[in-house]
Amino acid sequence: MTSQGSAHGRFQRAIKRGHLFHAELASREIGHLPLADALALALLIADAEPKRWPRAAARWHARFVLEAKGIGFDESALALAAVGALPGEHHELAAQTLRHLVHSHGLASVADVLERACLNRRVPQPTLPE
Repeated sequence: MTSQGSAHGRFQRAIKRGHLFHAELASREIGHLPLADALALALLIADAEPKRWPRAAARWHARFVLEAKGIGFDESALALAAVGALPGEHHELAAQTLRHLVHSHGLASVADVLERACLNRRVPQPTLPE
């Protein structure tokens, strides 16, 4: 552990402060992020580097499907649509849908990340076309 604390502590502080570079450094040091932390990082990517969002969202969805107990095709498709909509106009509905899905599949810690993201306006807003 460094004088700045554990890698997970540095990761949490970087997420809270919106520092993508530092969050990614800490996440590499951690290795395998818990699903909730992976979502927090994906949302930060959407906010800081929107071009990377589609890949980050797809990767998070794949992990969610693997970790969600008893998830079927229909719910998986719904989760993918909801994750994809998080940066868009209907971000509140998308977050609400995901919160329901994660609770129903035993992943409540992910719901906490979604709640904090909505409260902190960390769910990115869409970029308007020029």
